[in-house]
Amino acid sequence: MSKLRWRTLASIVVIVPVGFGAKYYRGPGADWVANNFAGSFYCAFWCLVVLFLVPRWSPRWIALGVLIATCILEFSQMSKAPILEAIRGNFIGRSVIGSTFDWFDFPYYFLGSGAGWLWTARLKGAFRPTVFLPQRRRVAEKT
Repeated sequence: MSKLRWRTLASIVVIVPVGFGAKYYRGPGADWVANNFAGSFYCAFWCLVVLFLVPRWSPRWIALGVLIATCILEFSQMSKAPILEAIRGNFIGRSVIGSTFDWFDFPYYFLGSGAGWLWTARLKGAFRPTVFLPQRRRVAEKT
């Protein structure tokens, strides 16, 4: 397995408990964290999964694809089709496709996909956060 896949797998191992922790958070602002903000971890998680499965894909396209798929899944929550209700009948199904439509989830899908894009780009070495670091000046060599 490549170094990129190992780093991506390590990232997935980190984000899964953080995401579930957010989903079951019971402190201040618990309703907001569990029902809205946790969606950002969901999108970032799927960006990492796609990078793990198809590492040659661009982080930008991974994030865009995850955002579109997540938005489609959110709209599908308005449907009560028997097949979707059967999937939602257990914990994993509800975790993957959701159960309740909420317009307020969309900003967090954008946030999570943006974070997923930055995270996957960083893993691939395509994003170097040098904006906040002082630039070293090159001194011309004397010959």
